[in-house]
Amino acid sequence: MKSDIYKLTKFQEDFCGIPAEAEKVGRYNQLDRRSVLRLRLLSEELICLLPQLLIYGSGKFWIENTEKDYELHIEVTPDDKDIDIDKVLSVSSSGKNAAAKGLVGRITAAVEQMMSTRAKLQQSDPYGVWTTGLCDFEEGMIWTLSAYRNGFGDEQTKADNAEEWDELEKSIIANIADDVVVGVLGGKVDIVVKKTF
Repeated sequence: MKSDIYKLTKFQEDFCGIPAEAEKVGRYNQLDRRSVLRLRLLSEELICLLPQLLIYGSGKFWIENTEKDYELHIEVTPDDKDIDIDKVLSVSSSGKNAAAKGLVGRITAAVEQMMSTRAKLQQSDPYGVWTTGLCDFEEGMIWTLSAYRNGFGDEQTKADNAEEWDELEKSIIANIADDVVVGVLGGKVDIVVKKTF
């Protein structure tokens, strides 16, 4: 089943429709109350990404499910095909993304890096092989929560990266979602939050 598609614009002031859509889907599929609330919580976490993502263009939100497997989707289509994130970040005094704190900030930073890489690929690829969807995700143009989580494999790595590990342990999305996949394909940013109830 695929839910209604919720259209998103950079001038959106009210994102109340997204959690309401998540609740509607959960109830329609007869999820128990706790699962409906978890689906809603995941959608609320995605709302935190939208102000930073929609500066690039417009987007869509929807939910898909096959039996107990659910996917919350956000797709953002950039208005400007030549976004240079390096120029955006150069405004910062450190030249780094100060918002890349917490898991939601890290997801946003991953998207920004992918958009920058995509812009550079587009400049060096006049035939559009990478940016028109003729090729699958480039290896460096995908980020997953499971790979990020697996990067903290042993106790020493967790200790060496205590702040990042603490952010991961406290993150709502990391504790509820089974996985989060972020990628750029066909010129669009795709974020998919996966959860099996």
